[in-house]
Amino acid sequence: MQTLYHWRDIARKEGRPVPGKTLTADDWSAEAKLAVIIETAPLSEAEINQYCREKGLFREQVQQWKQDCLAGFQTSEVQTKTIKQQAKADKAEIKSLQRELRYKEKALAEAAALLVLRKAQCALGGRQRGELTPLPERIALIALIQEAYTNGARLYKACAETGLSKRTYRRWYREGQVQADLRPTAARPEPANKLEEHERQQILSVCNQTEYASLPPSQIVPTLLDNGIYIASESSFYRVLNAHGQLNHRGRTQAAVNRSKPLSYRADGPNQVWSWDITYLASIVKGQFYYLYLFEDIYSRKIVGYEVHEQESGEYAAALIQRCLLREQCFNTPLVLHSDNGAPMKSLTMKAKLEELGITASLSRPRVSNDNPFSESLFKTLKYRPQWPASGFSCLATAREWVEKFVTWYNDEHKHSQLNFVSPGQRHALQDGAILAKRKKVLEAAKERKPMRWSTEIRNCEAVGAVTLNPDKAPEEGVINAA
Repeated sequence: MQTLYHWRDIARKEGRPVPGKTLTADDWSAEAKLAVIIETAPLSEAEINQYCREKGLFREQVQQWKQDCLAGFQTSEVQTKTIKQQAKADKAEIKSLQRELRYKEKALAEAAALLVLRKAQCALGGRQRGELTPLPERIALIALIQEAYTNGARLYKACAETGLSKRTYRRWYREGQVQADLRPTAARPEPANKLEEHERQQILSVCNQTEYASLPPSQIVPTLLDNGIYIASESSFYRVLNAHGQLNHRGRTQAAVNRSKPLSYRADGPNQVWSWDITYLASIVKGQFYYLYLFEDIYSRKIVGYEVHEQESGEYAAALIQRCLLREQCFNTPLVLHSDNGAPMKSLTMKAKLEELGITASLSRPRVSNDNPFSESLFKTLKYRPQWPASGFSCLATAREWVEKFVTWYNDEHKHSQLNFVSPGQRHALQDGAILAKRKKVLEAAKERKPMRWSTEIRNCEAVGAVTLNPDKAPEEGVINAA
């Protein structure tokens, strides 16, 4: 059996018939197939056909073996190329991982160094910006920064951890040693525009006079200019008062909040756009109120009409608007009346009266509580006056008397900040241009005497231009000129 098996293998390898069995295409080994391909390579077509008959093969089998052999060579080339590409990719990945590892090691070392620096720097205590740093503290800070830098932290990171810039570090550490702060010994000449001591005392004296005791510098300076007197600017007044502890918040008012409003109508003169509203005036009886009806010209901020009643009513408002037109002599002229959406504002009586007088009604947007800014601002000025009776009014006559005094003060004495500090009455009479021109001459004369006190031009003394109702949200082309 062993001998027979041996000869069968030899015969199979040589391509000869196996004793006792007929060879098929599957019985040929790879070596035998390769031998057949090599033997038939130099043969002609007829010789190949004769060879196949002698070996018991089909010509198509030999051709298939040849194609398989070539495909094997091609597969080997592809595999070799793939192996080389994979080896190159592996090498690149190893380099990337090594680079990332080095970066992480540096980052870890830097974090550890900065942590040590932070703990050590806490022991030195914090410093305010611009504060003088003593030389011993400078030496300690520079030592901490250099230690962190040696342990792997970047220089600008170590400087930032101590609250210093890289430029400050280099200014402190020059020529291998820490430099002392020379600012305490530096010669500091006094500014040429510094107020003299008698001028500072004059500011304090003026501000504490009975006439100006309740006014802020923004009201005092324009009033002095109207009297032909100039001492210093508002900022100087504020600075001197602050230095002497006399600049403190007074009154019950809160800080103003700017809110954007929709654009609607523009007024470039008096009696073009009015605003009105009703506000509560508390009485000394809890739960009882008086009602102030108040009409205001938004161009001049002048109160053109007011009344105090015991109830809200469209009839009262309709009668008051007619009296306002008679007093201002603006019958049969285009007029816009803006208000919120209160019941008296939308009452049938008020609407009928406005149509009868030819007045265009303008209402706030629904569910927007601050679309009537001029009246709301005026009510705030009214209720935060120092003379406002916080405990309430004793009777209707008392409320009417107080409101009358307020209107006189507001229209004729109050320097309105939005009118460049002229009174609403002066603005309504178109006198603001002449008043501001006079102020400008006083300021120019003061600047000519001591020009070093002005780093820029003198304060704005131009009259305020047109006034727009709720000017912030709508585009400019949506503005309607009330005139």
